[in-house]
Formats: sequence, C-alpha cells, structure tokens
Amino acid sequence: MCDEISEAENDRWMQARALDRREFAGLGASASVAMMLPGAAMAASGTAEPAVTASTVSIPMADGTADAYFVHQAKGRHPAVILWPDIAGLRQAYQVMGTRLAQAGYAVLVVNQYYRSAKAPILNTLAEWWTEEGQARLKPMIAAITPAGTSADAASFVDWLAKQPAVDAKRKMGSSGYCMGGPFTFRTAAARPDHVGAIASFHGGGLVTTAADSPHLLLPKMKAALLIAIAQNDDAREPATKDALREAAKAAGRTAEIEVYPAQHGWCTIDAPVYDKEQAEKAWSRMLALFRTALT
Repeated sequence: MCDEISEAENDRWMQARALDRREFAGLGASASVAMMLPGAAMAASGTAEPAVTASTVSIPMADGTADAYFVHQAKGRHPAVILWPDIAGLRQAYQVMGTRLAQAGYAVLVVNQYYRSAKAPILNTLAEWWTEEGQARLKPMIAAITPAGTSADAASFVDWLAKQPAVDAKRKMGSSGYCMGGPFTFRTAAARPDHVGAIASFHGGGLVTTAADSPHLLLPKMKAALLIAIAQNDDAREPATKDALREAAKAAGRTAEIEVYPAQHGWCTIDAPVYDKEQAEKAWSRMLALFRTALT
C-alpha cells in the first residue's frame, strides 16, 4: 500500500539500515535499473540472452487509447502476460522487468494504467511519487481509475493480445501486478476467466476490502491459479488479509500460494528504495514456476 503509513514504515526501515531515500533517488534507483538492463545482465553473466523485440503500442479502449510497452522474443509464439505497474506507473524500471519476463519466454504487455490522463512515463522513478510534485500530478490520475474501468481495460488488453502474431493464443494468459497493480490482476482474471490461467500479485494493496467488488470476492469468477506475495509491513498492519485470501481461494476452489515475505512494501520493484534483491528473486522464481505450470 503506497500510502503515508507505508512511507513512514519504509523510512524507519531504511534509517535502521543507514539508507537515505534521497540518496537512493539520486543514485541507487538509476544504478539498480541500469544493472538489470538486458545488456548489463549479459555482460555480468557472460551468457547470451534471447533476442527480444520491443515497441510502444497503442490499444483502442472504451475510454480512449491506451499506450503500453509490448516486448517478446524475436522468434516464435509465446503465452501472453499483462503486467500492471505500481503506483508510479509505466517507466524504465517496468520496461526492464517486462523485458526480463519476455526473455523467460513470454509476450509481455506492460500497460499504462493512467492512459486516461496522460501517456507514460508520468514519473521516472518510484521515489518521485513521494515528492509533493509527484503526488500532485498522480493523485487526480489515480482518482480517475475505477474497478469497473480496470476490468474493462483488462478485457481489452486480453482481446488485443490474443490477436498478436507473437502470442500463442492457444495457451492461457497470465497477469502480474505490483502495489496498486496487485488487485488489477484479480480484475483481469475475472474479466476474461476463459483466457487468464494465472495471476501474481506482489505487495498488492487493497486485495481485501469491505466493498462489494473487493478483489478477493472475485475469485469465484476466476479460473486462474494465484501467487500472492505479501510484504511484512503490510501483513503487520492487516494480518487478517492473508487469512481472508486463503479462505476465499479455498471456497472458490482456486489454487493459491499465499506467503508473507520478510521484506518491505515495494521490495520487488527494481527502482524502489526498499528493493530487496534476494526476496525479489524468490518472488520472481515463484512467478515463473506458476506460469510454467498454469499457462498451458
């Protein structure tokens, strides 16, 4: 949950480790992203990576035209994945993360959830969200996103992907989401249950609410397996969430891996001040394992 409480929790966590948010924003964020660029990863490992094709695409929607980053291996057809970024939106960090997923064998659509308001990138790093300017820019855009709108967007993204030559439309699709993107994966699976076979939520906020359309209440509409990776500070604040999710999955007959990670909210996003490589790699490996078995 990227709110003031998470901000305070993460600041205390970083202070305990002598890490300053402004220092990270100026140096660490860009360095973290740069080290994970495909070329840098290849140089570090000494191994060749699959060639990928990437482009910015425009997708007709009920509420306008959405821009997105579409990346896939240069050859072959692959199962599709819709990637929902965190609150700071589509930017270089998520292009890098989407590219890495494409190199693992998926056709990845990294979407701009704020397309109704502006084209991406709106912010360049997650750290910018915590500035006065960043919040003033994003808050009206966040308010323009509704559950019904997200569900409609998800259906349009699925339909668009199914028509792409790089997508193996005979196989199920997946969806991954970070922070505010976590609940969007639930709405994606419920919007196109016959197409979406797996979803992965990383430090997702608002998965269990009192609203009639709370994400966890959508499980009976899904046919997807779930991976739900929860931050330790989110769990400390809302310890009942994991139990409600487990109960909902059991009642709906859905396979669900639900785990609290020893990491702070935002730990999977590579330009986040609290990025935790060890725990992020664990979550990443669990997502790949899920997609290998469920996207058939």
